[in-house]
Amino acid sequence: MMLLSGGAFINTRSNVPELRPASDAADLAWRLLAKFAFYLWLGLLVWGIYQRPLLQVGLAFGLSLAINLMLATHGPRAIWPGLSMLMCVGGVALGVYTVLV
Repeated sequence: MMLLSGGAFINTRSNVPELRPASDAADLAWRLLAKFAFYLWLGLLVWGIYQRPLLQVGLAFGLSLAINLMLATHGPRAIWPGLSMLMCVGGVALGVYTVLV
């Protein structure tokens, strides 16, 4: 959940052209991946409320917000687009694995 939240957060904070991929196709793919990561994050919260102890769900939610706060305090970096894509892909893979297993 932390990877999903961090990846989606970076995408929303990278609104200047210098922090976006040069290719329009790569930018669109990144935007769609970040939206999917955010919706999966929301889905995992709802799924977790029904399937996991509330302490785990609360901890996951709190750590997700902590990651976002850490990213916000460090400010934008040139590596953010690649980091965001890696976080989103890794978070989606782990999220799907969590639900299926």
